[in-house]
Amino acid sequence: MPLLDHFHPPLAGRRHWESFHAQWASAIASALNQSLPEDYFAEAQVHAWPRIEVDVATFGESAAVGGGVATLPQVVPQLTAADLTMPATFPPEFGVNVYETGSGPTLVAAVELVSPGNKDRDETRRAFAAKCATYIQRAIGLIVVDIVTSRNSRPFDELLALVYPGQALPHTNPLTAVSYRPVRVNGADSLELRIRSLVVGEALPELLLALGGLGHVMVNLEATYEDARERSRL
Repeated sequence: MPLLDHFHPPLAGRRHWESFHAQWASAIASALNQSLPEDYFAEAQVHAWPRIEVDVATFGESAAVGGGVATLPQVVPQLTAADLTMPATFPPEFGVNVYETGSGPTLVAAVELVSPGNKDRDETRRAFAAKCATYIQRAIGLIVVDIVTSRNSRPFDELLALVYPGQALPHTNPLTAVSYRPVRVNGADSLELRIRSLVVGEALPELLLALGGLGHVMVNLEATYEDARERSRL
C-alpha cells in the first residue's frame, strides 16, 4: 500500500494527521508485541499536546453522606515565586517504547514518528534532536520515521549534527526512515545506521530495531502503515 501525503490537500483538508499518527503508533506497538521475546513489551506513546501543569483548581473524590462520592477541592501546596523563568519547548509525541521486564520495566528501544512540530521552529527541532540523541547515548535502539511533507527541515541531519558535530552528512532524500543500532565490539562503541528513503506513492521498508544490545526485531513499516490506513478508513 503506497505512502500517502498526509500533510497536503486533498488528504490534509479531509483528515487529521494526528489521528493517523496515533493509529500508526498503535499498529506498530501491536505488531511488536507479537514478535518481541517473552520478557519484552511495547507501548504506544501518543501525546498530541504536552502534559503541563496549569494554574487551575484540581479535584479529588471523597466519601459523601449516604455512601456516594463527593468531589472536593484538594489542598494544593502554595507555589513560591520562581527565581527564573526561561522559554521551553514541549512538542507533541507520537511513537512506541519497548521495555524489558527482567529487572523491572527498562526502556530498551523506541520508534519515533516525526510530527510537523518536530520540523518547525529551531527550538522544536533542537528539542527533538536532543531527545533522540539521549536515546543513542543511553544505548537504546531507535527508529525515526519522517513522512512529514509540509516542512523542509531534516531530523536525520539535525540528529547527526548534534551527535557527531563536524561530521560530513550523507546525502538522503527529504523523507527517511532510519534505524540506529548501538554496538560494542572488543570494548569499542559504535553506532550502526540503516537509512531508507521514503517516497510518496511507494511502499515503506522494513527496518531493524535494536533492543538495547540484547538482540533485535524487525519492524515492518509497510504492514503497520497498511493496518493504520485500514483502521482509519484511508
